Amino acid sequence: MSGLNNSLFSDRVDAGRQLADRLAPYHGQECVVLALPRGGVPVALPVARKLKAPLDVLFVRKIGAPGYPEFAIGAVVDGDNPQVVMNEGVPSRLAADGYLQTEVPRLLQEIDRRRKLYLGDRRPVPIGGRTAIVVDDGIATGATMRAGLLGLERQNPARIVVAVPVAPAEALDRLRGVADDIVCLRTPDPFRAVGLHYRDFAQVSDAEVVAALREGSPDE
Repeated sequence: MSGLNNSLFSDRVDAGRQLADRLAPYHGQECVVLALPRGGVPVALPVARKLKAPLDVLFVRKIGAPGYPEFAIGAVVDGDNPQVVMNEGVPSRLAADGYLQTEVPRLLQEIDRRRKLYLGDRRPVPIGGRTAIVVDDGIATGATMRAGLLGLERQNPARIVVAVPVAPAEALDRLRGVADDIVCLRTPDPFRAVGLHYRDFAQVSDAEVVAALREGSPDE
């Protein structure tokens, strides 16, 4: 990883191209590139092109506590075999009375709705035995990324690689136990916010996501 670098990425595509260059050693391996939507998709497309790997999305939906939806007790992670990841130290009573039995299917239904919006009827790309390269446009705290990696770990990939243009060093440190490799172009200090490291950080539309995923489809 690089240290402090104050230059800005032009946009997510520029960041993706630079990230793809750093990931060149993975070319020729059996890889799948997984983007966290929506912002991670335009970053991930140049990576998938460079590595000649299929591009897919990885949805991570927070499981909120009963009556306190902003308090995360776990997450549901998308994939060919979706996984439920519970946070350590959550009191067992929060998962009592059948709450998870109703909440998890609801979240899986929402994941399925969003996947169909972006990919139609295309099935998730299988992860088992492949190197899973998980891409986002940046990391702030790392909580969502960590949940995604823990879910992926249960799908038996050969390796898990985190690939992001920018993140604070302390957030990356929290991912080291669940990632085999971390590729991050810049670790500025102070960090402040992901968007401050891009000249153009406009919101990514659903239409842009659909177009990028169609281009990165293994069926194309």
